[in-house]
Amino acid sequence: MSRVMESLRVLFGGTPRRVDKKDMPAEVREVHRQKVGDKERIAALRAELAHKAEHRPPEKKRRLRWTVLIAVNLLFVLSYYFDVQLLEGALTASRFAGFHLADLNSALQVMLAFKHVVINLLIGTTTVFIMWWLMGGRSFCSWVCPYHLLAEWAEMLHLKLRARGMARDIQFDRRTRTWLWLLFAALALATGYTVYETISPTGILSRALIYGPGVALVWVALLLLFEIFFSRRAWCRYACPIGLTYGIVGATSPFTVHYSLPNCFHEGECRKVCLVPHVLDTVIKGRAAAMEVDIGADCTRCLRCVDACPTGALSIKYKGLGDLL
Repeated sequence: MSRVMESLRVLFGGTPRRVDKKDMPAEVREVHRQKVGDKERIAALRAELAHKAEHRPPEKKRRLRWTVLIAVNLLFVLSYYFDVQLLEGALTASRFAGFHLADLNSALQVMLAFKHVVINLLIGTTTVFIMWWLMGGRSFCSWVCPYHLLAEWAEMLHLKLRARGMARDIQFDRRTRTWLWLLFAALALATGYTVYETISPTGILSRALIYGPGVALVWVALLLLFEIFFSRRAWCRYACPIGLTYGIVGATSPFTVHYSLPNCFHEGECRKVCLVPHVLDTVIKGRAAAMEVDIGADCTRCLRCVDACPTGALSIKYKGLGDLL
């Protein structure tokens, strides 16, 4: 339970706590001590990383994730275009084969605004809650959200421009997302209007894909331009209430990205590719407080860290089933 509470504290914007070495178990301290003196393994690892930089392997899990994300959103489009009534609506609220589904953050906004719980909304919310609890963390962001995909492509451009000195990476307080979540909840309750849905890039893009583009896409374009030139993945990292909602839901999920201290040599490749590198604070040399650690609730389960890790220290686990990939 203490790990879950710490995971939620970091999700809400707190800085990951560092455990004093004297408070670590003796076996953990011994592993940290051995790694400092393992010069031969460190040299071999550096050679391995240099080879990897020259012969960069394909990110298979990233391609799989993109395929799933595009397929889910394309299913909405095709169902509407051909009027097959398989998947009706948009990501904010839909019906799959007649069964109601509701985005958790959108459903919360509606309940607060109308101060009334509709049975279909309750059914849809419960179904989606269970599904994303099983997936864990902020899986919705990486595997379904259309804005996440565009922002990921924008990030690739941002990194190229930044390497040439043509872009900046302004960092904001991560607690901003929590305050925005509370602000939009309060506005819905006070005004009777789902204010956040008017600016949600997730909802805007989902509706634009299905029903056609609208003027709201200008807002999405401005967000992407800001992220390309001024702040890497700013919306997802510092602002999006949807990500916070799903992070809370997935905090106790049995599905985790799992870290094994003995296998790690702290080369930092995982943190370079991570959207939310603070969740990988434990991989920094001398920081891990246990031999085995589950990565926290703010993890988007994009799995890029698993692909990037050259030593297999990061893996996917489902409690009760063990390693999955």
